[in-house]
Amino acid sequence: MEKIMMTTPLVEMDGDEMTRILWKMIKDELLLPFIDLKTEYYDLGLENRNATDDKVTVESAEATKKYGVAVKCATITPNAARMTEYNLKEMWKSPNGTIRAILDGTVFRAPIVVKGIEPCVKNWEKPITLARHAYGDVYKNSEIRVDGPGKAELVFTAADGTETRELIHEFKGAGILQGMHNTDASISSFAKACFNYALDTKQDLWFATKDTISKKYDHTFKDIFAEIYEAEYKEKFAEAGIEYFYTLIDDAVARVMKAKGGFIWACKNYDGDVMSDMVSSAFGSLAMMTSVLVSPQGVYEYEAAHGTVQRHYYKHLAGEETSTNSVATIFAWTGALRKRGELDGIKELMEFADKLEKATLSTIENGKMTKDLALITSLENVTVLNSEDFIKEIRKTYEAM
Repeated sequence: MEKIMMTTPLVEMDGDEMTRILWKMIKDELLLPFIDLKTEYYDLGLENRNATDDKVTVESAEATKKYGVAVKCATITPNAARMTEYNLKEMWKSPNGTIRAILDGTVFRAPIVVKGIEPCVKNWEKPITLARHAYGDVYKNSEIRVDGPGKAELVFTAADGTETRELIHEFKGAGILQGMHNTDASISSFAKACFNYALDTKQDLWFATKDTISKKYDHTFKDIFAEIYEAEYKEKFAEAGIEYFYTLIDDAVARVMKAKGGFIWACKNYDGDVMSDMVSSAFGSLAMMTSVLVSPQGVYEYEAAHGTVQRHYYKHLAGEETSTNSVATIFAWTGALRKRGELDGIKELMEFADKLEKATLSTIENGKMTKDLALITSLENVTVLNSEDFIKEIRKTYEAM
């Protein structure tokens, strides 16, 4: 079979642990036999991030700006335990947070729906897309550990030297402090990305924060969304027959459980992180959710919406068999390849991505799946496959199509 030729490389960001193992299997079995795969490779594994003082993460983001499309493997955001395990120089920040800050994009996450895997929430009939703000907040925070009594203040020094101060807390003993920020420009980009995506997909848009408690921080998000909607999108939404509304995050959580789906739920950075995991898990599995970061300049970075599957990795290292779901990682590759084909006018590459996704879903619908799906499927007499055999079965399905 003649391989599909590429003209422009993808930016390839390799990752950590079990997803790194799956990454190589996917390339070897599902991509390299069919595509003359061109990538600009960056190793975002924790060892290499540590060796390069995390410069490799910044370089990968800058390369994404240059080439327009990236595909990323799941990566570790280290905690205290990882500091010891990997002998790290410092507790490096979230690579996703770094990339999001550089690209200033919005993350859209949607569950991969397949026959035989019904949502836990029985009234969810259509996918729910999470739109996650991709800059600032806790992912770019500054933190201080306070050892004893003292006064904590929030201080802003203007360009002319004038200071604005706000008392945070009078500490009587030890405690902790956290400082977060965001920018009007980034919030505006987020709002426009959400409104445009809603128009493109003809879906209602919800936006939720906690402005009743955070009367300046969260309220600014609410106000910017409202101003942009009224000035630029209200008439367009009416023409498209779709709705935008704002609600408190706790009200949104309650409403979403009773909704039928088929809408976009926009959240701030941390809320989007948590709620996308809830939605993906309730639709079936954390390994069944797509994620794409879209920048205001039209740059795309595709990834799986889950972590590095640490527990399975330790089993793999011990020589034990694993049954790890690779669907979201496969869909990260297909999403990136489809977008690369679209931007470069390579129809065959787009068709390959569509066909590989269909082969993946068909494999599951034919009763061949990983253990996580076998535990929740309504299909009978299914075959549970290990990590590698599941990918090989997808290849068989693809070749038979």
